[in-house]
Amino acid sequence: MKRQLILISILSLGPAMALNAQINYPETKRSDVKDDYFGTLVADPYRWLEDENSAETKAWVSEQNKLTNGYLSKITYREKIKSRLSALWDYEKNSVPFAKGPYYFSYKNNGKQNQSVLYIQQGVGGTPTVLLDPNTFSADGTTSLSLFSVSNDSKYAVYGISKAGSDWNEFYVIDLPSGKLRKDKLLDIKFSGAAWYGDGFFYTKYDKPEEGRDLSAKNGNGKLYFHKLGEPQSADKLIFDDPKNPTHRFGASVTDDEKYLVITVTESTSGNRLYCRELGNDKAELIKIVDDFESDFSVIDHINGQLIVHTNHKAPRYRLLAIDPLKPSEKDWTTLIPETNDVLQSVDLMNGKLVLSYLSDVKSVLKIADIQGNITGDIRLPGPGMVSAFSSQWKSADAFFSFTGFTDPGSIYKYDDKTGQYTSYRKSNCVFVSDAYETRQVFYKSTDGTKIPMYITMKKGTVLNGNNPTYLYGYGGFNISVTPSFSPNVALFLEQGGIYAVANIRGGGEYGSAWHKAGTVLQKQNVFDDFIAAAEYLIAEKYTSSEKLAISGRSNGGLLVGACMTQRPDLFKVALPGVGVLDMLRYHKFTIGYAWAVDYGTSENKEQFTALFKYSPVHNAKAAKYPATLVFTADHDDRVVPAHSYKFISALQAAQQGNNPVLIRIDINAGHGAGKPLSKTIDEWTDIWAFVFENLGMTM
Repeated sequence: MKRQLILISILSLGPAMALNAQINYPETKRSDVKDDYFGTLVADPYRWLEDENSAETKAWVSEQNKLTNGYLSKITYREKIKSRLSALWDYEKNSVPFAKGPYYFSYKNNGKQNQSVLYIQQGVGGTPTVLLDPNTFSADGTTSLSLFSVSNDSKYAVYGISKAGSDWNEFYVIDLPSGKLRKDKLLDIKFSGAAWYGDGFFYTKYDKPEEGRDLSAKNGNGKLYFHKLGEPQSADKLIFDDPKNPTHRFGASVTDDEKYLVITVTESTSGNRLYCRELGNDKAELIKIVDDFESDFSVIDHINGQLIVHTNHKAPRYRLLAIDPLKPSEKDWTTLIPETNDVLQSVDLMNGKLVLSYLSDVKSVLKIADIQGNITGDIRLPGPGMVSAFSSQWKSADAFFSFTGFTDPGSIYKYDDKTGQYTSYRKSNCVFVSDAYETRQVFYKSTDGTKIPMYITMKKGTVLNGNNPTYLYGYGGFNISVTPSFSPNVALFLEQGGIYAVANIRGGGEYGSAWHKAGTVLQKQNVFDDFIAAAEYLIAEKYTSSEKLAISGRSNGGLLVGACMTQRPDLFKVALPGVGVLDMLRYHKFTIGYAWAVDYGTSENKEQFTALFKYSPVHNAKAAKYPATLVFTADHDDRVVPAHSYKFISALQAAQQGNNPVLIRIDINAGHGAGKPLSKTIDEWTDIWAFVFENLGMTM
């Protein structure tokens, strides 16, 4: 039977409460499935929703979407939200230019295009012309450009396409001088780059999953191949694989001098083995530089006989090494740039120098060093904020970088290393009035006393009276730092008097690998404690109240929201878990989920099972008064399969004891997020803000 939320007198209630009183949740079948984990029987009544192709699941999706769409359609100002979002998104967006040989490349979106267009030009002052327009790849804009890599002689480029947001890619090759498509076509590619060498490139291919399970089947048996231009994919040469370890993944790069092939091997999302092999020598042996997964190693290039390597090995905030491939033993490594108090995020090569990009209390700092590792100066930035991209070449004094913040739509600057000065290259024409807002950074204490940074953005002059609608965002995983950036979606919330807060919680990379590890496996609860403490700080300091607070996160951030709302349902008014990892006992059984074990652990280990079971959102949606919840996912998400969200909302609808709506929005013909067309992005955020506004008592 269907459950109904009934209030005694809806006539005396506000519009949101009246709307919520009318909800009838679809009946969701419960099956008698139980799993035995080390003597603990765990029910999994919604296991059947893992089959995305079954008629039952498709009917359930249809019913849930019908309910959600019906709810959202009754919000009278929903179209006003969409109209303003469309206006905020309607500005020219440009990428930082990047060079290869005589060509400069850049992406541009005129403001209304579903996908950004790739342009090519001769020299820095040349006239840009369209090279690839992904908007022509499909009628609805759901096919995106996922990769672009230029050959070392600048004659060719390989590009990848993704359909409906899937991680599965197809590769094609284009002739750069003519712009004509070659006959090369490669399939069954996932999580792969394209590393050029001579007249071909290295790439990673996976075994094709069984029919009908391409979006959920566990991915394994990755193999590194070399494709020679003009040859069929069936003739590609197998370069590297490891059949004894089918879940290991491989990446390839080639040094700019084409002297070495560099191979990285990973078993999870952090830590990698590092191998290399001399190219052009058929008798060359594989050189093992690092043969464990304890640390991260990334080769910048091969210079003066040395591999320049960025690593957190014995340096949680990272350092830069010089490694001679002919003397790969650690005792022969040389430290070029030692670890500092700031996180060395990345290293670029420019004009025979090193450009060091640091993260200092979640703000960018750029320093310049010579190739021997001596700091020779810095690049003074326009102010506190983030350099989101830096583009340069080893033999050129010209460089480009983008700079942005929470209220700054972003500007691109051209840097001249000869003068040490930068000039404005492209500025945004976004209609958002940045000067009307302020961003402040605060530090608060988590449950165990750890100091956590948080950015808070709001209109200037906002009165801290505890009554401001507030949107708190977090991620907290996989060594990923959440840094200042502009979003037209958030801009709309700010315009309506909302406060936007970003908590830089543990599990991320804001303070290096130690900060990351403090939020993993048996310490994962630290992440949730940090986020809950952020909410409590915002309430204690009168920014907002529990009745005015919404929390949001995507992917691992979806887990964050799911865990926090089930642990503290009283603390939040609205919860938005997006494309989340929500079934922590079975996440590793789908697509690439097994690679996340370094952050989560797995239910196959007794101690880790106990920790996972304690916070897994699907298993902790017990009877309670939950916040107004809009779970959102997509039917083609093959990164975090939608079954996570399906099972969580089913458990939540059965457990809801209060009057707040608990709904799910399932996007059709969309994936985890990458490559999503602008039209779908605007539609999604229209629904999110309509839901948030309605339940926080806002309007437009």
